[in-house]
Amino acid sequence: MKKLSHMIPSALQGLFAKPAPQAPEFEPLEMPLLRRRAPRDALLRISCPDPTAEEMQRDRHQYRAQWLVRQERWEEMAELLQEADENREMTPGAMPVAELMAFGARADVILAAEHALYDGKPASDAPLMAGIEALEHVLADHAGSDMIAAIVAQAHMDIGWAWRGTGWDSDVPARNHAAFAAHFERAEQILAPFDKDTAASPLLAATHCALLGGTGGDARAVADRYARLIDLNPANPRPMRAMGNHLLPRWHGSYDQLELEARRTAARTQETWGAGGYTWVQFDAISCDAQACANLDVPFFIEGLRDILARRPDPHTANLLAAYCASAIGQAAEIEDAAGAVRAEIADCARWIVRDHMTELHPMLWAHAARGFDNNLRVRSARRFAASGRDEAMRIITGLFQREIEAGKRVIFTEGRRQIAVPG
Repeated sequence: MKKLSHMIPSALQGLFAKPAPQAPEFEPLEMPLLRRRAPRDALLRISCPDPTAEEMQRDRHQYRAQWLVRQERWEEMAELLQEADENREMTPGAMPVAELMAFGARADVILAAEHALYDGKPASDAPLMAGIEALEHVLADHAGSDMIAAIVAQAHMDIGWAWRGTGWDSDVPARNHAAFAAHFERAEQILAPFDKDTAASPLLAATHCALLGGTGGDARAVADRYARLIDLNPANPRPMRAMGNHLLPRWHGSYDQLELEARRTAARTQETWGAGGYTWVQFDAISCDAQACANLDVPFFIEGLRDILARRPDPHTANLLAAYCASAIGQAAEIEDAAGAVRAEIADCARWIVRDHMTELHPMLWAHAARGFDNNLRVRSARRFAASGRDEAMRIITGLFQREIEAGKRVIFTEGRRQIAVPG
């Protein structure tokens, strides 16, 4: 077994005065069991599967990889991961299977680190180093495996973000910022031997793009790196959303660059998404930046919404876009400025998305939308989190059918006719 002292930066080694105990094992998280409550109003009925078909598929792939690594079957896991990556396998909701498996493979280590860092300041005996050191041993035993390298590099970045949090740089304690930088430095070292492999592997290309959160880069380099990833699998919207966020001035770009790359992406992915490429790139950027929102080509964005739903008419996508328009964007729609006017126009799209495309309710998507789709959001209770999403969705959907309800009708969502209004 190789010694790890030369692998892990000194900034990480010095975080603790003594070796941390072995990281505790975590059982797979179960999907929340929503309370079987009556709808917000008995006049509105919509199916609320728990878990949804998308959630079940995601869990299956994640837990399969998690189980394999718990049995120390790393070679088998890496082969399955590479197969999923090469075949561009995705769930019906357009989540890459390789990314789900990569998370499952590092989940125990990440969950232990996030638990220890929940309040931002770990106890002196917190098992932070034990988990990542175990993964470093696996990496040393499987030198040359690009899939395992991607997993360990992603684990370092995840732990780095757990140290840093999502606040402004000025609010991050020096010790936490040093740990963040050291984990990203180590991730970059791990990926360096596989730079050329990103030309064929979406997983490796995505991992290289994730490095931008810690290593930075100019707008052109950022756009080029994401463009290569998007071209590897245009059907995956996640890189488009991430690129738009990273091209904001607060990260590595400018508003002009954001608009330019959104249009370029729409042109390159037109066969897959129609105008949807523009919408995906702007999706997260305009929800967190008022100026980006004010600059938006609204008709083009709405055309993209329609094209996305025409090409992805599944319940997951319908819930995602409805929750985004009504909650993530709609919550700030009343501000009387240029951005507020844009948000109000986008929020109004929730009406036709719900009426024309929704057949069932996915509470977790609505809960995440209400909190701005924060990937680093720490949820104490998945059950209460999902319940809050259900309440938010029922409140909004009830409002969209207020005219029918005030007329004394019941609104019932069905698979075939979307929804019907019958006498109360």
